[in-house]
Amino acid sequence: MDEIVKAALKKWPNVPHCWGWLALDARGDWSMRDERVQRAGPFPQVKGSRILHDKLREFIHRNYAADERGAWFFQNGPQRVYVELEAAPFVWRLHAQGDGAPAVTSHTGMPAQGVDAAWLDEQGRLFLATELGLGIVHTLDMGLAADAVERAQWAPQEIAFAELPRRYRYVLSPAVQHAAQA
Repeated sequence: MDEIVKAALKKWPNVPHCWGWLALDARGDWSMRDERVQRAGPFPQVKGSRILHDKLREFIHRNYAADERGAWFFQNGPQRVYVELEAAPFVWRLHAQGDGAPAVTSHTGMPAQGVDAAWLDEQGRLFLATELGLGIVHTLDMGLAADAVERAQWAPQEIAFAELPRRYRYVLSPAVQHAAQA
């Protein structure tokens, strides 16, 4: 977490949390979901405005974390902005490494040390569990993933998508969960 964010938390410890305004899709793109977009429909059916500003994306990446319930958020100074997830907390990018299994890096730029499990959901999407958590493999990297499976470096097991958040303790829609508890 950035030092400026830590300082803001100390200065203003009781700023209310923000729900439904930020989303992460299955390709690692961040979207802002203002009130108009939120009224138009749930994420990911209505995504909102894609965040393209590199410095803002980097700031979000450095301050992206999960709470004790598995709800992911971006700590924006003193305000915690909860994130709507399309598929998983991470989107993995793969990079070839000779004959070895591909290197796995999160959409936030953090490298994973290894793959603990591979899962294939009913839509044919590939998820990898690492020491960082669970993520979906970016669609552009499925060729490298298929090579790793063919070389028996990864052995995906079938799983229902609905089972993944329970198994890996993450919340797809903190806004819906918050509204249900309110």
